[in-house]
Amino acid sequence: EQGFLFVMEDLETGAIMGTSGIESAVGLEDAFYHYHLSTVVHNSRELNIYNTADVLTLCNDYTGASELCTLFLREPYRQGTNGRVLSKFRFLFLAQHRNRFANTVIAEMRGVSNTTGESPFWQWLEEHFFSMDFPTADYLTGIGQKVFIAELMPKYPIYVNLLSKAAQEVIGKVHDKTEPALRLLKSEGFSWKRYVDIFDAGPTVEADISQIRTVRDSDLYQVDIIDAPDSEENIILSNLEVKEFRATTTKATLNHADRTVGLTQQVADALNVAKGDNVRAAKLI
Repeated sequence: EQGFLFVMEDLETGAIMGTSGIESAVGLEDAFYHYHLSTVVHNSRELNIYNTADVLTLCNDYTGASELCTLFLREPYRQGTNGRVLSKFRFLFLAQHRNRFANTVIAEMRGVSNTTGESPFWQWLEEHFFSMDFPTADYLTGIGQKVFIAELMPKYPIYVNLLSKAAQEVIGKVHDKTEPALRLLKSEGFSWKRYVDIFDAGPTVEADISQIRTVRDSDLYQVDIIDAPDSEENIILSNLEVKEFRATTTKATLNHADRTVGLTQQVADALNVAKGDNVRAAKLI
């Protein structure tokens, strides 16, 4: 039940650029709910009628999984490689500290909502079951008050075709601003197994930790101090600590033959490492 919150800092100004996090195992203390989207068949051979219907079933299937969460990059810094680094460096932490995490890693993607934060999917649930607006429900869940979900959520599978058209259309869809984050995770090997958020019906994607690209492709390299970057290739790298964890991006060559990487003193200082220390690194793709 450990949680890790990381903060990205602009070293030139000291400004906070953004945050991201990892939860080691969700749902062990408080129930962790999803809807699973599946298909049922209604078939009458005698009448020669065959129909299929999608249903949403409340479940706790991701109990115990590790979760990528709390990704937020402030507006002035949404450029260049900042977003990729803020998301992907977590995979170095996962790779280095595998014993702290589950085999399954998930990420809940923000679903469709309008400019005032209202979700078409939640509007249908609110009307029929909750009598509580989306921001309030989302806030209560965020602070750990989840009992109301079990108390008020419909207990039986919901036929999707009974929902409003607006609610049906957003199931498994992400908010426009979340598209880049979803593409990034898909490039790392995450996929959608038809699980959606119970509030906004946004997709939850998953991957086996050993199959995440940056986890799989990262390795340990010994630090060599050099005067200037020796490559135009971007890499992400981190030290091997937990409490004093540091990560950054730089231009460097990963020497696979002798497992070394050349870093400037400035980069080494940012990571709290010295010549001869090991770092974990991978190409920033």
